[in-house]
Formats: sequence, C-alpha cells, structure tokens
Amino acid sequence: MACVIAAPSSGSGKTLLSLVLTAWSRSRDLDIQLFKVGPDYLDPQQLSKVSRKPCRNLDLILSGKEWVKETFQHFGSAADLALVEGVMGLFDGVGSSDIGSTAELAKSLRLPVVLVVDAGGQAASLAALVKGFRDQDPEINLAGVVLNRISTERHKDLLEDVLATIGIKMLGWLPKSHQLNLPSKHLGLAPPNKLDEIDEKSKAWVSIAESNLDLERFKLLLKAPIKSQSSTSNLYHSFVTSPLKQYPIAVAEDKAFHFRYQDTKDSLEAFGMPVIPWSPIENEGIPKEAKGIIIPGGFPEEFAKELSQCSRSLEELRRCFGRLPIYAECGGMLLLGETLTDLNGERHEMAGLLPINSKKGNLKVGYRSIKGIKDSLVIRQGEQFVGHEFHRWDINLNSYKSRFNEQAKIDKFKVDLNSPWNIKGWGISQREEGWSNHIFHASWIHLHWASCTKLLKRWRNAVEDSTEKGQDFTY
Repeated sequence: MACVIAAPSSGSGKTLLSLVLTAWSRSRDLDIQLFKVGPDYLDPQQLSKVSRKPCRNLDLILSGKEWVKETFQHFGSAADLALVEGVMGLFDGVGSSDIGSTAELAKSLRLPVVLVVDAGGQAASLAALVKGFRDQDPEINLAGVVLNRISTERHKDLLEDVLATIGIKMLGWLPKSHQLNLPSKHLGLAPPNKLDEIDEKSKAWVSIAESNLDLERFKLLLKAPIKSQSSTSNLYHSFVTSPLKQYPIAVAEDKAFHFRYQDTKDSLEAFGMPVIPWSPIENEGIPKEAKGIIIPGGFPEEFAKELSQCSRSLEELRRCFGRLPIYAECGGMLLLGETLTDLNGERHEMAGLLPINSKKGNLKVGYRSIKGIKDSLVIRQGEQFVGHEFHRWDINLNSYKSRFNEQAKIDKFKVDLNSPWNIKGWGISQREEGWSNHIFHASWIHLHWASCTKLLKRWRNAVEDSTEKGQDFTY
C-alpha cells in the first residue's frame, strides 16, 4: 500500500515524521524505501542518510505520470516498507493550482494520506483545519493525523478529543524536543553533513516512535506495494537493449556541489556512462579517464573563497573546456563564471569560462517551460522540455574581462556560446537563458535526466563524438 506524509504547509513536520518512522523501521531490520514529492534535493539527502538507501524523487511535472508510477512500483516493491514524503502543503502546486501537488500524486498512485499538523497553540480550532483538508477533495483518502509540537500529555488528550468530534483518527504525536530540531539553510533543510550526531538522533527518534506513534497502524500503512508482473530488474530496460561501450563521466560531488538525483547516476550508468565522483573543493584534478564532466548545483557561494583557491580544479576545467562535453546546472554554472560573490559580500575568482559575475539576489523558484531556439548539446530548435529553477543568485553580464583573453583558442570557443532556449513559468515572462553549443551547456535550470531519454542519448552521442574525434586543445 504505502502512504503519503503530507501537511497543511511547509515546516509542519513532514520530514520529522518521515525520519522518525524511518529510524524505527531500520531499528527493526525492516528495509524501507523512501520517496519525495517534487524536485527537492535536500530532504531526500536527509532521508537517504537515515534509511541507508537512496530516496527517490516523484515529480509529476518534471517526469510525467508514467515515469512516476514505474519508479514507485519498481523501487517500492523491492523493500519491506515504503513511504512518500510530500512537498509544501497538501494541495500546493503550480501557482494557485494543485497541479504537481502532493494531493495530485497521492491520487495518481492511489495512496492514503497521513496529515502532519503543527498543533502548537491549538485546541478546538484544529477541527476546522483538519476538516477543511479532509473535505477539500473527496478523492483524497485521509488515513489519520499526526500532531507535531505537542507540549504536554494533557494537550495531546485534548486534541485527540477534538479530532474524534470530526471522526478523524489520531495516529500519534511528536513532542516539542531538541531531539527533533533539524538545521536549515536559505534554500530549505541543511544537507546531511550539517546534521550533527545523526546516529544519536536516530536512537532518540526510535524511542519517540515507540512511545508516541500508533505503530501497528503504521505497519499497515507503510506496507510496500506488491511487485507487478511487468516489473523488471532494470528500470531502463526498454531503452538499453544491448551491451554498450563504457564512457566514464566525472560528476562533481562534495560539500559545495551535491544537488543531484540518484536517478541521474543510475540512468547514466545504464546508458554506459559510469560515474566517477570528482571533488572540485578538494582541488582534485578531473579524472584522466573521464570522457565528460557534469557539475550539479549546490552551495558554491558558501565556499567561494575555498573554491577560488583550488587552482588545480579550476585549471583542469579550463583545460577540458572545448575538449570534453561539459554540463553545469545552477551552482555548477557559477563555478564556470568570472567571479562569485560569497555570503559576506566578498568577490572571488572562479574558472572564467563564462562572462558572468554572480552575487546574491532574490529568490527564483518554480517549474519552467522550455523551448529550444537552436540545436545544442541537450535540446533541438523548437523542442520543448520542462525544468525547475531554484536559487537566490543574480548574474551580471556587463563585464567580460576574462583572465584568459590572451588564449585565442578558448576565446574562439566562447564566441559560439549562445542561449539554447527560451524559458517561462508562472508569474514570469518568457526570456532567453543559459549558455550552450554542441559540446557545452550551462544554465540555471535543473533537468531530470532519467525520465528524458533524448537528453541521455544526446549526452552519450556528444561523449562518443568527442572521444572518437580526440578533440584536444592545448592551452
């Protein structure tokens, strides 16, 4: 069956309850598969840390219904238990709609919903809140409520009586406790390397689960979906039908760059491109066997000074620029710019491959409709994709005084870089965005590689072509 953990709004306790249930299941040697609704990178990292296996994203907008259903069935049925953590409020979707919301996903997968409510300071008003969520959409199966931030047993008993008046079962409660505090950042929860004493916290979470949750009911709600006859051991079996020549890909992976989906790694490897972790912030050289480079998003602004001093990493990027296919998203793109201004307002030099100076700006977040305006590494003219934008940074294009202007070959390559697409989204006008040519792509936009076989095939083709041609610019 599995269930969806939802809430009236962000910050209500969805991740807390998911972590508590995960820690409890692991303490009982039960294998639990976790899923996260939407495009989030940070919550899945927390959940993966505790479950000890990759949390999978389920995003109806980025990936489509069929991909979501297949992914849920494929990975969920391989575990003992399965849990889906929602995103934002239960009905919050694109703009003022519920498109792409937790509710839409729960209906698509036909899963019951457990509502986590921050009940701090509430009494009889809780009934109005929960009843509203129950009655908003009759297709939603509300299995029960878990109350968060309960101060006393008396408070818990009072609220349980309130829920009983509207016929809603209370499935447990989470107390006000320092053991349930999770560090946060300007884009949401902190990555797991910022979560101190995870093992000790997990022990406390197990105790809280055993004391405060209706675990007999949760055992039923979390029961994994039954494996279907159409399930296979390879999620990408319909796209890869024969052995492929292997082309290793270097993927930036460290405390500065870690906004990545496990599905991307899996799909790359299924398409014959094994991933080699590469750490720019450790001043590592790009692995010599790498035939392509991917730099995901993350928090490079927090480590701008350190990155600026990683001379080997930056020089290796310059050396590979124009020789190997390079794909950079969001924070990865900032590493390729002229300068990056850190959180203290200090400017630091980056790789100098793009004519951009980056500094903190206003939040830009939401799904983006994408239409190709030229043939490039990832998209063709007139073709349409869907991506997601999420950052607080602005780029200044007014100054392009490269520290490498004397190097004619690299500058000639730069001249060929143009925006690959137009983007638009809810509340924003259409505009050109990104930098691209046949072997290079850098953009604010996050794409979901695993559900887009066109992107995977084009990336592999570019890697094959550059390898076979032996492109080698000497700087």
